[in-house]
Amino acid sequence: MVKIVYTQVKARLRNIPFFSLSELNEGIKAQVHLLNQRRMQTKGYTREEQFYSSEKPLLKPLPDMPFEIQYTRIYKVAQNNHICLSTDKHYYSVPFTYIGQKVKVIYTRSTVRIYHKGVLICAHLRHTAQGKYTTVEEHLCSAHRAYNQRSPEYYIQKASKISDSAHQLFKLLFDQPDKYPEQLYKTCDGLLRLAKTYHTGDEFNNACKIGIDEGIYNYSFIKRLLDNKMTGTKPPSVADTPLPKHSNIRGKEYYVQTTMF
Repeated sequence: MVKIVYTQVKARLRNIPFFSLSELNEGIKAQVHLLNQRRMQTKGYTREEQFYSSEKPLLKPLPDMPFEIQYTRIYKVAQNNHICLSTDKHYYSVPFTYIGQKVKVIYTRSTVRIYHKGVLICAHLRHTAQGKYTTVEEHLCSAHRAYNQRSPEYYIQKASKISDSAHQLFKLLFDQPDKYPEQLYKTCDGLLRLAKTYHTGDEFNNACKIGIDEGIYNYSFIKRLLDNKMTGTKPPSVADTPLPKHSNIRGKEYYVQTTMF
């Protein structure tokens, strides 16, 4: 068909000057129309007649949504009911019955669909905020009677064996109104690892106290305190930090003086 267009359309236009793209398109359209109405040499009908008699009845409506490229990943559902889409580092919930099983994730620019053995088990709108969670409450263990080994009570009980401060920190962690319990299990696992690493002395206990006082219960804050050996004193808040003295700072007295001219 490409060869036919070259000989029957392009060749017929090669010596005609066109002064705009619209003129060229009109010339091509006219030649294509003549080509489709020209009776074929080896057949007793035209291309236009063939289209209307056998091709047009088979056409279907165009899709309502534009085509999107699909990408595929295989993940194992974590104990917190989520998979992490590595492309965006964003977490999506999966029904709790699939914890520990491998699922296929097919995602596009706008959607994330999760399959298990060829069956669609859930779908989400795609988000690109790193480290954040997209969660359907019905997917979670805490929304059902069945708990899968881990629960807030499980972690709080383990923290109570470490120290009173750790116990209180874990309770405050799960009391946050904008977090689902399953979203916090990874944080709890990290804090328990820190407790084992800094099991001697009062370093971890003091770090928990500082976290409670500052209202910051996440893993990275506690780890930073421990790594930088900042558990001996409470870090000063921004509001309590005095401004440095400098000769160019005029002070409030400067603005209350009046100058006479």
